[in-house]
Amino acid sequence: MAALALCSSVAFAQESRLDRTLNALDSGFGDWIVRPIYSVLFFDLWFWDNHEGNGVKLPVIVAWLVFGGIVFTLRWRFLNIRAFGHAIAVLRGKFDNPDDPGEVSHFQALSSALSATVGLGNIGGVAVAIGMGGPGAAFWMVIAGFLGMSLKFSECALAQMYRTINSEGRVLGGPMRYLERGFAEFGSERSAWIGRRLAQLFAVLCIGGSFGGGNMFQSNQSYAQAARILPILDSNIGALGFGIGLATIVGVVIIGGIKRIAVVASIIVPAMCVLYVGASLWILGHNAALVPDALATIVSEAFAPRAGLGGVVGVAVMGFRRAAFSNEAGVGSAAIAHSAAATDEPIREGIVALLEPFIDTIVVCSMTALVVVVTGAYLEPGEGVVMTSNAFGSVLPWFPTVLSVAVLLFAISTAISWSYYGERSCVFLFGERSSVAYRWVFIAVIVLGVLLNLENVVAFSDLMILGMSLPNIIALYVLAPKLKIALDTYWKRYVLAGPSQKPAPSDA
Repeated sequence: MAALALCSSVAFAQESRLDRTLNALDSGFGDWIVRPIYSVLFFDLWFWDNHEGNGVKLPVIVAWLVFGGIVFTLRWRFLNIRAFGHAIAVLRGKFDNPDDPGEVSHFQALSSALSATVGLGNIGGVAVAIGMGGPGAAFWMVIAGFLGMSLKFSECALAQMYRTINSEGRVLGGPMRYLERGFAEFGSERSAWIGRRLAQLFAVLCIGGSFGGGNMFQSNQSYAQAARILPILDSNIGALGFGIGLATIVGVVIIGGIKRIAVVASIIVPAMCVLYVGASLWILGHNAALVPDALATIVSEAFAPRAGLGGVVGVAVMGFRRAAFSNEAGVGSAAIAHSAAATDEPIREGIVALLEPFIDTIVVCSMTALVVVVTGAYLEPGEGVVMTSNAFGSVLPWFPTVLSVAVLLFAISTAISWSYYGERSCVFLFGERSSVAYRWVFIAVIVLGVLLNLENVVAFSDLMILGMSLPNIIALYVLAPKLKIALDTYWKRYVLAGPSQKPAPSDA
């Protein structure tokens, strides 16, 4: 008995030391990393005050994304609508050519990019938005997804236009390349210097984004759902073990590079989307009589929340912010994956890419929002993925277990895609030799994400991922005239060729 008591005492002391260490780590991460950067990138534009201490706050980074989405939707004359059918035809392989330069197919590039966006941003992120901004935030997420389709087209087409392929056939593309090479085309040393510095800024933020939203948020929320189903994991030691296991799985995949990532993503993403959307439709069908009321609640709360004008703006800001985190339109991340697609038509790949915000936000996020509102889960305690799990579990008691598997697979697929984004950015800054070191750091950060507080993880993820839009959208504005010429040329060739024929080869 004495020996047993001694062992219990030692175990308790070790657990207490681990608790203190993790609390200090989480506190230091928030105080010394998150808050200082947050004060810079998320300073607020004040434009209305109700004199009751509830002035409207609009983070400049959110305004930057929304304005960009509006500008490019109008500039491309609603390409997100008129090119939708063509995008589906390209995705089905109608225009594939095995001799085109690149590393992956259109479908694999789309799957790789979607694997970084369709995931916990849709499952947990929507719940975060509704929990903080109310049901109306879901309406603004859909609007943001529609506008984001134009941004996604722009960045992915430019990534193809300015990508480079080395002697080994490896592609290096994305905002880093079109910032550096595109600005250099203006012919002055000043423009080349600005482009290079903006490219470096983007690469640094992208590496941070890969560690935040592409890594820590995924491991944090997948652990939260797993611990809900398996109470044995609900401890710091259990969290540490879960993090190490998840890091091992991701590490096995990312060592193989973009080709292995694309193969894994092209299997996981469609399967998980079908499973998740199917379960959502089942629940909505079960509550069909309540769906009209849920839609009415979402729309009414989007325009007339209890807080008046300040509430409207606040809810819209939350919706746009979470949508940007979910579909990443405008931040330039997906452009890195799409630059690897095998095609000699940059515009064609951009048109395929505009499907991402539609699938990610307009379809999948809307499903989550409706399920959460229809079941009333948003009125009950719970945050992030736990709220979504409660919503599904209220109708399908067994589904939280299945959701745990789906969440885990979504987390893995998102992490492996973001590891590629971060690695390519690291290679841009430090050369190919940095690739292996980056992957090992990325794997270690997975474990860290499980141990940190969700609030700090979400804040850091937003900082890095939304911050990427600053240099990226500057590039879109500067290079838009060249992109406009390429789009008009491609579109004329497509229309003249007829819908049943392939466009003629480009003269470029």
